[in-house]
Amino acid sequence: MEQITKLKELIASAEADADKFFGKGNSAAGTRLRNTMQQLKVTAQEVRTTVTEKKNTVK
Repeated sequence: MEQITKLKELIASAEADADKFFGKGNSAAGTRLRNTMQQLKVTAQEVRTTVTEKKNTVK
């Protein structure tokens, strides 16, 4: 569940930076947004791996 909480925090951060980048043209926010999206990808993959491992140990 810790990873899900982290995903929620990253999404909130991405939303704020997306608004600054797309709405206000802030280039630095675009860089932060790209970084946050990469962190989301990595964290989502960690969740997938954890779920797969747990699923396979139940069998």
